[in-house]
Amino acid sequence: MTLYSTSNPLTLPKLGSWPESTHLFEEQHGYALMAAEAAGRPLLLRGEPGTGKSQLARAAAVATGRLFLSVVVNARTECEDLQWKFDAVARLGEAQIMASVPDSERLSRLEPARFLSPGPLWWALNWHSAEAQFKYCSNPSDPVPDRPEGWEPGQGSVLLIDEIDKADTDLPNSLLETLGNGDFKVPYMGGSVCRETEVPAPLVVITTNEERELPAAFVRRCLVLPLTLPDNKDDLIEFLCRRGEVHFADLCSADVRQRAAELLVEDRNAVEPGQPRPGQAEYLDLLRAISGMATTEKEQLELLSILRRFVYRKAST
Repeated sequence: MTLYSTSNPLTLPKLGSWPESTHLFEEQHGYALMAAEAAGRPLLLRGEPGTGKSQLARAAAVATGRLFLSVVVNARTECEDLQWKFDAVARLGEAQIMASVPDSERLSRLEPARFLSPGPLWWALNWHSAEAQFKYCSNPSDPVPDRPEGWEPGQGSVLLIDEIDKADTDLPNSLLETLGNGDFKVPYMGGSVCRETEVPAPLVVITTNEERELPAAFVRRCLVLPLTLPDNKDDLIEFLCRRGEVHFADLCSADVRQRAAELLVEDRNAVEPGQPRPGQAEYLDLLRAISGMATTEKEQLELLSILRRFVYRKAST
């Protein structure tokens, strides 16, 4: 468990659109991550929005010094989008520009491989091949992933596939085939991308908000970690206060953090069926808001009763 300390908060530096943050591992989370890696299977994180599913993947990468890659799934995402992207629009525009140049030059400039960008799975399996293709591509769709200081491909990567429940059922099944084979075919290049020798298989973390049922075959081939808040009132307050201390110990007093947790529990229990319940993210948002608006304990306690309606109460009525 030395990789995933449960006693010392881990600082997560800013990375692209990910802000600087702090993470505290639960013991079962560390074991789940290590088990998924040892079994060579993806780790599927189930839970309501705001329970820290995405951040757990990022924290795993920081704790182990690995490259962090992420992709957010939507209803149109296909497995190929995680492997490579072909920019047909850019190629069409180039063809119109090159209409008057000699055939030999036009054919060279319009070679399909010049409009092919590596996706996150390509970077995870074969960094050097992805880097070469990125340089060859005339207009890459995404930048080169940010590398941790001193990182080399042999150190491996963590790949976060966020909100897979939004995709069609073909995506999970195709994804498992790619991960199991450790390679995938790439069009216009006459070959496939294979995991480099001496490069460990990526630790794949997949999240679902349970908006759509996932294929049973896919779930069976994952390790599953539910991320839920405690049901017991006192346990939930203690759980939240511990995280409030990690993030806001210098900005909010223990009494303020305790009162904010009590308000969340109160509002959470009052939510009607079918309405989103406030969670850990809302709790931290409230502490962030009051610490940014007031500095004294008295002022912050007064603000709690006012701001709670904007943070915890998400129902339409």
